[in-house]
Amino acid sequence: MTNPTAAVQDRVLSLPSGELPAYVYDLAVLRDHAAHVRAALPARVELYYAAKANPEPEILAVLGPYVDGYEVASGGELTHVAKAVPGRPLAFGGPGKTPAEITAALERGVERFHVESEYELHMLAELARQITPDSRVAVLPRFNLPVASGSLAASSLAMGGRPTPFGLDPSEADTVVRLLTDGTYPHLELRGVHAHLASGLRPPEQLVVAESIVRWAVGLTERHGVRLSEVNVGGGMTVDYAAPEDRFDWVAYGEGLAELTCRYPDLTLRIEPGRAMTAYCGWYVTEVLDVKQSHGEEFAVVRGGTHHMRTPATKGHDQPCTVLALEDWAHPWPRPAARRELVTLTGQLCTPKDVLARNVPAPGLRAGDRVAFSLAGAYAWNISHHDFLMHPRPGFHFLDGVHAESAAGEGAQG
Repeated sequence: MTNPTAAVQDRVLSLPSGELPAYVYDLAVLRDHAAHVRAALPARVELYYAAKANPEPEILAVLGPYVDGYEVASGGELTHVAKAVPGRPLAFGGPGKTPAEITAALERGVERFHVESEYELHMLAELARQITPDSRVAVLPRFNLPVASGSLAASSLAMGGRPTPFGLDPSEADTVVRLLTDGTYPHLELRGVHAHLASGLRPPEQLVVAESIVRWAVGLTERHGVRLSEVNVGGGMTVDYAAPEDRFDWVAYGEGLAELTCRYPDLTLRIEPGRAMTAYCGWYVTEVLDVKQSHGEEFAVVRGGTHHMRTPATKGHDQPCTVLALEDWAHPWPRPAARRELVTLTGQLCTPKDVLARNVPAPGLRAGDRVAFSLAGAYAWNISHHDFLMHPRPGFHFLDGVHAESAAGEGAQG
């Protein structure tokens, strides 16, 4: 879905200009999508939500009934998510964990640690000895695994299969397994293996990567004569901004994972989607301030811009959008309007990079009309450079049938 839902459209058209731009989330859309994803997955596949995609408390809470836990990647996310969804299982991932972050995670009873290096393993072991001496901490070493040639070719963002700062090199695997199984670190338990290698893959590519991760992990532990209970194959399910109606096929992916679990009946698989869970429930909505001609092209300048929604600048795409016309024009001067078929939508920043969408088919677009940018439910507000030029922050509206909440000017940390 790219057009705003009826509830979102009503809210967008009812907002005064001074309350734009805004993020509007349709929580009913999110709930339906999460239920679809959960139903498509086999019982022995656990679903953790990667909170980095969108950590709004309302988003985290709606996902609660459909996920087995949440993946966090910093001390700040740890504190935020633990407060928003108290008592839920957490997995702590990400490179460069500090002693203070690991200490906080141990004190909160974090369920699993995704260890990114041998140094991090040593640090975790010592802190676990000090902080949780009477329990064992579950560890999933993250490995940057080689994959079959071309299997990541379709990836929009590769974290593995090539030199990157993420995870352990496979050459370190035997050393790490020995440290976790020979009594060196009695406060740590080798629970499984983690390998998130790429983002932006469709089901066939995802399944090829997942099978290669599982096969490698099982071979590693069999070589050491130890039992493996979990393999985390990561997230990265594609969201296609150029073809937003072309959704990731969760049913096909679930069927493929079911076949994989049948081949490895003693293993629990875990996935950690983020963007593919929440992207479709959010819209960044704003108002056209001006329409202007420049060297044979037309530009519409809107309130806000990429300092509120950095996604199109980050990924180099045009954000899908819908124009919502408003007939009211309160000014005595002529209303600026597009004369051409295609209009480029830009923000208010003093940089030519502040482009939200290029060559949008919007004949007749006028100042005062509203624009709703879809697929804004993930990696949008929370990755944006909010304070550049010090424009006002957007409002936030969470719609859920007859129950709706709004929090003007509050962001993902609110």
